[in-house]
Amino acid sequence: MEDVRRVAVLVSGLGSNLQALMDAAADPSYGAEVVLVASDRPDAYGLERARAAGIETAVIRPIGYPDRAAFDEALTGVVAAARPDVVCLAGFMRILGPAFVRAFPARIVNTHPSLLPAFRGAHAVRDALAYGVRVTGCTVHLVDEEVDHGPVLMQAPVAVEDGDDEASLHDRIKREEHRLLPAAVRLVALGRIRLDGRRARLLAGPVSAAAAGPAGTSAVAPAAGPVSAAAAGPAGTSAVAPAAGPIPAAAAGPAGTPAVAPAAGPRPGQASEREPIDGGTP
Repeated sequence: MEDVRRVAVLVSGLGSNLQALMDAAADPSYGAEVVLVASDRPDAYGLERARAAGIETAVIRPIGYPDRAAFDEALTGVVAAARPDVVCLAGFMRILGPAFVRAFPARIVNTHPSLLPAFRGAHAVRDALAYGVRVTGCTVHLVDEEVDHGPVLMQAPVAVEDGDDEASLHDRIKREEHRLLPAAVRLVALGRIRLDGRRARLLAGPVSAAAAGPAGTSAVAPAAGPVSAAAAGPAGTSAVAPAAGPIPAAAAGPAGTPAVAPAAGPRPGQASEREPIDGGTP
């Protein structure tokens, strides 16, 4: 189909968010398809998922390059060759350099396992538990040249339950990521997002291929109104359904206290969500 938009995905691990994206794209009304899955790790299971689906794959290992700039240049070339309308980070565990970000302006979508700006960095779930918040969640955002900083596209809250450990809480956050990420990628791919400073606004109505710009140009189009929970997913469905189950009263915190405390973000020298390999959501 001529109007189907092109999505390139970067993975480093299991690729559960990649699978959610591929499942959504299997619906013809989604309007976009995954055309490339690239990884910095040859053993990333996300590559196997892509190969099983007949999607082109590529491995770009940092160890093969003298420095980060050379790695970024190689990665940029591989992704640009796929002519993506949007680039999706589905558990890609490395910091993207400025050259890569500038090559795909306002077209790189990432998911982070907290309600940004709280708990930026590699250990968001662990940090939320340590802080004692009653509610955390996930954020899908555009990527800029700072870590976990770009404009927010969508967020979903997840209550912290008594007895939660990092694994159990992260599992529930992943379920929300699997809903939100395909919806946000679709909106960016179809050119339905406009940036108004840090605010992402939704263009009312469908966008033609011409309005979104050809592959290789910015998919961010003029818009009216903020991105809402009803930002349409596949035809006739909601892009973001209500989070599973209500948040209990306890999750809101005692009267007069915040449910989610702000975090100061990564300290100097602190690892980002995407580097080293032990953070983020695969």
